[in-house]
Amino acid sequence: MTTTQQDEPDLSAVHLWLLLWKASRAVETVSTRSIATHGMGATDFGVLEALFHKGPLTVTQLGQKVLLTSGSMTTAVDRLERRGLVIRHDDTRDRRTRVIHLTDEGRSLIEQAFACHRDEMESALAGFSREDRALLLPLLRRLGHVAEDFHTAPQPQEG
Repeated sequence: MTTTQQDEPDLSAVHLWLLLWKASRAVETVSTRSIATHGMGATDFGVLEALFHKGPLTVTQLGQKVLLTSGSMTTAVDRLERRGLVIRHDDTRDRRTRVIHLTDEGRSLIEQAFACHRDEMESALAGFSREDRALLLPLLRRLGHVAEDFHTAPQPQEG
């Protein structure tokens, strides 16, 4: 552990970021491997998982759930549609909008993939008790909100 003095841990934002980044990369590696065993990448898994848990969604709604742009979402949905995992239907309330649905094959794949993924992630985080998780959860949420607020706040102009 990096220290600022003999007995004090380094509590700087840069050091906390580095530890968070390394931890995130390690967990992401487990996640990526788990998802890949089902013939998918993270984007396809995210789209199928969102449809599985939220039901049919528009491309825009899906993009918001999986944090992808409209163009990237269209590419992902096209790929999943070619594989027979999703299908597009016209929205009954707005003919300009298409709603994405899981096919039976898509539902079957994501049910199995999600169950396996959930188990893999539980194993990867087995060293964290329920109490540890209860402590970590609000801290991570707060970190995300603070960083997002900073990112979206107007930045001072150089002048």
